[in-house]
Amino acid sequence: MKLYIKHMVCGRCKRAVRDILEERGIQVLRVELGEVEIGELPATVSLDQIRQVLADNDFELLEDRKTVVVEQIKALIVNEVHHDRRERPEHQNLSDFLTQKIGYDYSYLSHLFSAIEGLTIEKYVIAQKIEKVKEYLLYGELTLSEIAWRLGYSSTQHLSNQFKQVVGLTPGDFKRTGLAHRTEIDKIGQPK
Repeated sequence: MKLYIKHMVCGRCKRAVRDILEERGIQVLRVELGEVEIGELPATVSLDQIRQVLADNDFELLEDRKTVVVEQIKALIVNEVHHDRRERPEHQNLSDFLTQKIGYDYSYLSHLFSAIEGLTIEKYVIAQKIEKVKEYLLYGELTLSEIAWRLGYSSTQHLSNQFKQVVGLTPGDFKRTGLAHRTEIDKIGQPK
């Protein structure tokens, strides 16, 4: 049985969900961002109980198919941008990658994502990339050109322009101001 879970955005989230389920005697077969495959539910555990304990830990059990698809899109993007897990070959564009991984036509995915999230997939990707740029800038371990290369920008200038457009500061100004402008990964793209 597969469970689709909202707000799983990192390795710690995956471990937390695994622990939550295993503490209740549920056999966990596989855990990915936003998705858990489990064995048969023990007779003593209901889906309502799972829903509640996940909610108590700031996760959300998803049951609406459209919402599940949107969360799959978000998980693939977060995985690629924040966790350096490039499943997508360099020559493949994002639309083809999402179509291949999720199994729906890109125009459907794009319209669905926009309808549910209130922004386009492209704007969501940009928001995720900009948040990763912020992280890299605050760590101070990479140059701006190394950051641009890692995140697939065509140039440092392109990254700088997009950063200024989204954040309202240049990357250098942001670095000087610090942490006040960071956003949690699962909150990126949500209305403020």
